[in-house]
Amino acid sequence: MMREQMIDLVHGVQDDICAAIAEVDGQPFHEDTWEREGGGGGRSRVLQDGNVFEKAGVNVSVVYGELSPQAAREMGGGQKIEDLSFFATGVSLVFHPHNPMAPTVHANFRYFERGDGSEPGSWWFGGGADLTPSYLFEEDAVHFHQTFKDACDKHHPDYYPRYKKWCDEYFYIPHRQECRGVGGIFFDDLHEPGHKESFKFVSDCANAFIPSYLPIINRRKDLEYTEDQKKWQQLRRGRYVEFNLVYDRGTKFGLRTAGRIESILMSLPLTSRWQYDHHPDNGTPEAEMLEVLKNPRRWI
Repeated sequence: MMREQMIDLVHGVQDDICAAIAEVDGQPFHEDTWEREGGGGGRSRVLQDGNVFEKAGVNVSVVYGELSPQAAREMGGGQKIEDLSFFATGVSLVFHPHNPMAPTVHANFRYFERGDGSEPGSWWFGGGADLTPSYLFEEDAVHFHQTFKDACDKHHPDYYPRYKKWCDEYFYIPHRQECRGVGGIFFDDLHEPGHKESFKFVSDCANAFIPSYLPIINRRKDLEYTEDQKKWQQLRRGRYVEFNLVYDRGTKFGLRTAGRIESILMSLPLTSRWQYDHHPDNGTPEAEMLEVLKNPRRWI
């Protein structure tokens, strides 16, 4: 049954990624298991104030119950489903490194059902991964995008260009007129290939995360940086907070379905900064980063 297959996948992905990141950081993750009022629960793992990561979290949730009419209207799927019962499972991660030369990264992979999942359009997969650097290293962006393009190309040649574009459009902060980062892939409402093929695609994307990010964090985590560069990182993290609290659909879904607040807000950085009317000087690395965020590039 697809529910059981996806539950096994997200727990396995959580185990593999936590083991890899704990080895990089040298500190273990703290684990909480929790139950959701209304049905289901999850397993949250967070590494905070580590050697490499200021905050790193990998959450798994398996939840079910009844949706509010508002939450039902805002969910995906191929058609309107009258039944307000739902099932959802997924793995979600966000890593915020100490070093401003090392990028923040986010990924999630999820599966939803409305009702019993038997009607057309009553089940779908979603997910993706995106990179959010404070300073631009083009080789990092190229490597990250190439890794996920390779995963996409195993399934369909149109997937990467379609989901790269969707990522740039989704992780966009309208009130700042800039993207959150340098993108990656993002997809939702995936059901047309059928359960088996959709699951294989999501599995390949989830398993691409470790090779997409570990080479980047290992070559950036020990670079030297200045106090001013740290302040710029904190300003960029402020943008991250703005997007997640104002626009992110996953955050809104969790809050509207009585999710666990600590796990939902795990994605926020431990520290951030809002400086009044800040603009980087022309010709600086900070200005270069901002230009890329306002005008997304083709990396591969």
